[in-house]
Amino acid sequence: MEEREPTLSIGDNNLELPMVPALQGYSGIDVSTLRGSQGVVTYDPGFANTASAQSAITYVDGAAGTLTHRGYAIEELANSCSFLEVAYLLLFGNLPNKMELEQWQDSMKRHSLLNEELKRFFNAFPKRAHPMAILSSATNAISTFYEEYHDPHDEDAIVESAQRLLAKMPTIAAWSYKKSTGFPYIYPQNNLTYVENFLHMMFALPTEEYHVDPVITKALNVLLILHADHGQNCSTATVRFVGSSQANLFASVAAGMNALWGPLHGGANQKVIEMLSDIVNDPTATTESYIARAKDKNDSFRLMGFGHRVYTNYDPRARILKKFADDVLDRVKGDDPLLKVAEELEQAALSDEYFASRNLYPNVDFYSGIIFRALGFPIRMFTVLFAIGRLPGWIANWKEMNEDPATRIARPRQVYIGETSRQFVPLHQR
Repeated sequence: MEEREPTLSIGDNNLELPMVPALQGYSGIDVSTLRGSQGVVTYDPGFANTASAQSAITYVDGAAGTLTHRGYAIEELANSCSFLEVAYLLLFGNLPNKMELEQWQDSMKRHSLLNEELKRFFNAFPKRAHPMAILSSATNAISTFYEEYHDPHDEDAIVESAQRLLAKMPTIAAWSYKKSTGFPYIYPQNNLTYVENFLHMMFALPTEEYHVDPVITKALNVLLILHADHGQNCSTATVRFVGSSQANLFASVAAGMNALWGPLHGGANQKVIEMLSDIVNDPTATTESYIARAKDKNDSFRLMGFGHRVYTNYDPRARILKKFADDVLDRVKGDDPLLKVAEELEQAALSDEYFASRNLYPNVDFYSGIIFRALGFPIRMFTVLFAIGRLPGWIANWKEMNEDPATRIARPRQVYIGETSRQFVPLHQR
């Protein structure tokens, strides 16, 4: 039997609404003509139930606890690919062959340097400036060096912009960190891989040789892959919103960075470390006492890094990261009390029926915060690392949006609840 279109009744009017079928997940109901034909709009705070685009990039199944990029399971990509391979996949739709990957890697090395004029830009910030402020500002600033690549409908310009953004982002991020420490900026080296280069620029000093640990490199490579894209989240939607005005890729990505900076989005792993610090600094604290507090509905304490807004099952990225967290902690063998508390909380929560029955498993933010700290990254760099990882997803979504003929400038409506008609009072009578 032929399936009928859904019908919306408004007063005496029955309006058939066309379906937008999905290959996986929720299909959509097209309400684009509702305002013009019926004089009403849909109301959906936070757009939690509204699809703003059709996308072929990433699919998240929260109930099943799965994540795929272009059809590939995140587990396969994280275990078998480099971050640049995944970036290529997101941008161009397929994994690169050997020649394509070599050319892609060479382009990253060729464009990793920053124009020397940008040194003055970095030096203009106060030493205490947050690295995310520098990162988003520098992303806007480098657009001024490449104005010939601003046309969102020029395929070659899009690729050139994407290459430059991906290549320069580790350099910008590392220099934003060096600015905060007062140590010299370190230039990229073409004999290193993408991740090795970033670690070198972050932690090397001109006075001594720096050796990049392969275990650390592998862990960071996986971390970046696991952050590469996650559907229409706040920062990705921001990139699309800004890009819908035909703003260039640099400006759109910079806007996404500012959205990511918020503590409810990219700052979540920082909240994990802050929670662990509070526990360590509490002289009466025990793992059991904080687990009990987390289960107490009358207690304001929340166990940060557990549960997820999308996943009602185990976050697949967290499952992958757990193994690397163990490897990294074994390698660094530090005496960090925060990492010890994190391990105790993880074990206690995983074995507690209260958390298991509510699907409150450790999420990607819990493990990423622990690993970033173990690798020696300061807490203010956590969101910057997230931004480097998410960059391919932002670019891929911006590119897909501009290639979609259905794209229109983003213009959400509102339900007005303010004053209607008021009598104007001249200034001398107020």
